[in-house]
Amino acid sequence: MTEPVRQPPAVDPRPIEERLDHPLGERAPITPRERMTILRQLMPEQDADERSHNFGEVNLGLPEKLAILEAERCLLCKNPTCIDGCPVRVNIPRFIDLMARGDMRAAADSLLDDNALPCVTGRVCPQETQCEGVCLRGRRGDPVAIGYLERFVADWAASHPNGAPANAPASTGRSVAVIGSGPAGLTAAGELAKRGHSVTVFEAFHAPGGVLIYGIPEFRLPKDVVKQEIERLEGLGVRIEPNTIVGKTYTLDELRGRFDAVFIAVGAGLPVFMNVPGENLKGVYSANEYLTRVNLMGAYDPNSDTPVLKGQRVAVVGGGNVAMDAVRTARRLGAEEAIIVYRRGEDELPARREEFHHAQQEGIRFELLAAPVEVLGENGWVTALRCVRMELGEPDESGRRRPQPVDGSGFVIDCDMVVVAIGTRSNPLLTASSAGLKVNEWGYIETDGAGMTSIPGVFAGGDIVRGAATVILAMGDGKRAAAAIDAYLLGALPAD
Repeated sequence: MTEPVRQPPAVDPRPIEERLDHPLGERAPITPRERMTILRQLMPEQDADERSHNFGEVNLGLPEKLAILEAERCLLCKNPTCIDGCPVRVNIPRFIDLMARGDMRAAADSLLDDNALPCVTGRVCPQETQCEGVCLRGRRGDPVAIGYLERFVADWAASHPNGAPANAPASTGRSVAVIGSGPAGLTAAGELAKRGHSVTVFEAFHAPGGVLIYGIPEFRLPKDVVKQEIERLEGLGVRIEPNTIVGKTYTLDELRGRFDAVFIAVGAGLPVFMNVPGENLKGVYSANEYLTRVNLMGAYDPNSDTPVLKGQRVAVVGGGNVAMDAVRTARRLGAEEAIIVYRRGEDELPARREEFHHAQQEGIRFELLAAPVEVLGENGWVTALRCVRMELGEPDESGRRRPQPVDGSGFVIDCDMVVVAIGTRSNPLLTASSAGLKVNEWGYIETDGAGMTSIPGVFAGGDIVRGAATVILAMGDGKRAAAAIDAYLLGALPAD
């Protein structure tokens, strides 16, 4: 795709708001000075009180006029640092420029060419620490709302399918098995299909999407959005086999014998627990199980085959995005009080600022600088969580100040349910059943610079390689792995 060339701006004396009332094709470009006066647009949201009792999406998306106004804030830098800040290297200035011109079709084509799942990343990607974090516009005021614009263009593309049939790439005659249909697997599958390879994705659950479908709640990422993205990939020729557990249904060796290459993207979904007394009481969930039951199994329905407790006082241990998802889910399931218990302070919370802000708006209680030491119970059921106050000491190996207990600071949080959201680790189901697949001391798969494992022709990426991380980092791994697999299949990488 050729780069768009922006014409010299024709100065228009009318206010920007007035220009937006004119047909898109008749709008004159604005001057750089005018561009700097435009304030960042705010995302419309559901009312906090209302949304805390429903699973409808919180962020409602920018209307077109505000989206175009936000696009006009982009400085179209000669050396765009935002691209370097994006793990999948979306050409951000290109799609935003096309959008500002009113050419939504070209903007959508540009975005979809770079990003396999733009409707997803526009909603859950931590842009504030990546592309927006290095946006030059942010040096004087707020950065361009790249995530909002990505969501707008992606949603526009989904609601305006291109009537012209896509030019299918010539088949290479090569086949690839992708194990896992999360963000890394789906991204790799889409990229490989666009290169003409036959791709089959094997998914353990009955529905594809991985963490996108079982881990992230409906109010942040609607299931229909994920299904829509997957259907678009299937339209490229990607085949998905659900209810298939590699390590049980098939072995890795069997898939390697059937396909020319394999990409492992099974994530790191084995929960980590606190190892405190009482953690085996009824009413204690891992965040993985809790969110999977609610998101994928429909446990919010009392007639569901996989019901979930609906606690009245729910304590969620952890401070990341998963903890925020769990505590906000508990609130929506009717908890009178939903509480975050986190051993560091607000400044150290790893969750996105937006998620923290939304949780505060929804009435979530935060017990910061607090750590659980025991789950209390009666008759086998949770009744409370015993905690101690913490203070921050010297930095640990991660560079963050280490939390230390304060003597004599014990206190009790009354609750009838506890959700543990303090991280995950690698599930050994696949790796333990695959002789010759090298893993490190933590059970994560080791790969070389091209993403190839110790087994020739078998690649890996995402959380099963790097450990639990973000959706966009997993997608970046999938995109890079697809390029390496393509090179391997075409003989540009050594076979062993």
